[in-house]
Amino acid sequence: MKGVVLFSGGLDSTTLIYWALSQGKKIEALSFDYGQRHLLEIKMASLVCQKLGLKHEIIKIDLGSIVHSALTDSTFEIPKFGSPIEGKTQAGPPPTYVPFRNGIFISLATAWAETRSVEEILCGFHVLDSPDYPDTTQSFVQAMEEAINRGTKAAFGGFRFKIICPFLGLKKVDILRLGLSLGADYSYSISCYRGQEVPCFECPACYYRQRAWEELGEEDHLLRRLRKEGKL
Repeated sequence: MKGVVLFSGGLDSTTLIYWALSQGKKIEALSFDYGQRHLLEIKMASLVCQKLGLKHEIIKIDLGSIVHSALTDSTFEIPKFGSPIEGKTQAGPPPTYVPFRNGIFISLATAWAETRSVEEILCGFHVLDSPDYPDTTQSFVQAMEEAINRGTKAAFGGFRFKIICPFLGLKKVDILRLGLSLGADYSYSISCYRGQEVPCFECPACYYRQRAWEELGEEDHLLRRLRKEGKL
């Protein structure tokens, strides 16, 4: 069965690539250039796909002209983990939430996949480390899967889509542990919201990544590479 991996280039989606390959799935990688400040992740994602011999396509869409988010608007401050601006002291998602991003990506991936007769859409997001994001939950995934099967040729008896999110109930450290057991290389995976190759070690994405590596007692592959290249 053919699948498309929504590949941001971060730790979770990198693990997803290796997981899908370990399952014997025939996959391609699809990334989104949506005006994110951390666009470097797309360049690095391409390097990962080249290394693994995977076809990699990039869809460009300017979400910055549609939504307001700290990830698409440079006038917004990227919050430090645990700071009041991160949104922990108020109801609703934090400033780094991009409105309906996962829904938009899945919708575009569905159109891409239907055109190419690809049945599975694989996503690496998870809810335990991001409970304030409404588009990372099981109920969201179920609703999206129902919607895309009602709004495509599946409604006329064509093949049905399946949205696969194997990490939904895992913590970052568990995802990382799984990836390492599969031989994943995270040297070129970028997580930092500030868009730097060298992590800021302050934003939420950097915090969760660093904590996961520390819990495993291993050095982050990215930091190891940067040190060897004299960038750290």
